[in-house]
Amino acid sequence: MSENSLEIEQTRRRESIGMTSLRLCLVSDLKPGEPLHVALAGHDPFAVFNVEGEIYVTDDYCTHGKASLSEEGELDGFKILCSWHDGAFDIRTGEILARPCTEKLRTYPVSIADGAVFIDPS
Repeated sequence: MSENSLEIEQTRRRESIGMTSLRLCLVSDLKPGEPLHVALAGHDPFAVFNVEGEIYVTDDYCTHGKASLSEEGELDGFKILCSWHDGAFDIRTGEILARPCTEKLRTYPVSIADGAVFIDPS
């Protein structure tokens, strides 16, 4: 493939996943059952999860106390438990599973392209 063809193909791939998509990490960076902290300039951090071979992305901060869920939380299946006050969320939906949290955790639709994890942060 020529350099020009490669550039055109890469542009098509970016367009197919959306112009506002953010590349967070490679799928190979994710260990099953271990959250990954991803910090990108201009954005609050994200937590990326590989559970049962499916990839999920949420905001990293607990909605109750700003604890890092990826670095300080405990993942149990699809539940992420905040170590600060034992609040918990479902990483698939952001639904609150345990108080004191009163606000849902933001989740993001995930796209996989070329072995990388993308989200649309808007």
